[in-house]
Amino acid sequence: MAENEQTADGGIKAFVIGSPITHSRSPMIHGHWLKTLGIAGSYEAITVDSGELADFVDALKSGKNGFTGGNVTIPHKEVVFELADHVDETARLIGAANTLWLEDGRLMATNTDAYGFAANLDNCSPGWDACEKAVVLGAGGASRAILYALIERGITDIRLINRTVSRAEALAARFGPTIRPGGMQDLSAALDSAGLFINTTSLGMDGAAAPELDFSTMKPGALVTDIVYVPLKTPFLTKAEAQGMKIADGLGMLLHQAVPGFAIWFGTRPEVTDELRQMIINDLELHA
Repeated sequence: MAENEQTADGGIKAFVIGSPITHSRSPMIHGHWLKTLGIAGSYEAITVDSGELADFVDALKSGKNGFTGGNVTIPHKEVVFELADHVDETARLIGAANTLWLEDGRLMATNTDAYGFAANLDNCSPGWDACEKAVVLGAGGASRAILYALIERGITDIRLINRTVSRAEALAARFGPTIRPGGMQDLSAALDSAGLFINTTSLGMDGAAAPELDFSTMKPGALVTDIVYVPLKTPFLTKAEAQGMKIADGLGMLLHQAVPGFAIWFGTRPEVTDELRQMIINDLELHA
């Protein structure tokens, strides 16, 4: 449980930091939970540039800025866990932290992205982790949490496809023999009989181009998912659905990854509801 720094009205204070930060929907998510659960507290977005990060963390540790903890987003996820007093094994293996809190005077760090990914699929496609073979597109920072989640769920054949094969090979060396790296030329063969496909790249985001993939060779009843949620139904998901595959959009991962942090800071575990999901969808459409 986090040490409860309180606002002047007795509420607990939490944050999300990044640069830029105006795009973040986290204040809406946590604000919704605070309101519906009747908890006195606040959650605010703060622009923190790279050169300001160390000072912000120092103020957090000393209690000067009054926060119990908060979230960390781009570009600080890979740097901030070096500044924490304790980093759990999840964040250490993923190589990035997105959730901070104070405990016994120490700054603790974890990563909830892997939890959010798995919880989203548990919710919308129960039994997804029974598949034997998964294909992950992309070997950037986002893919590490996905690989961690797949390995934790016992999937033993993970094909990691990336344009730069050396980056996929580096992650395979980091995560172990269940990861089989390859280049884009290997993608079609990797999809054959796979039960799960995950796009961890920005391909298809905000109208960006995405390669035409043939998901029809995947195992019957296979699931195609995307961590991108703008648009909600990406080109990959549109094509997969047209070919009869099950699909899961990336918004659920955003919502579910927020649950553990809220529970740590505010002492109550919230639920991801249809009401919350629709509220975020409405905001995405408003700012499209």
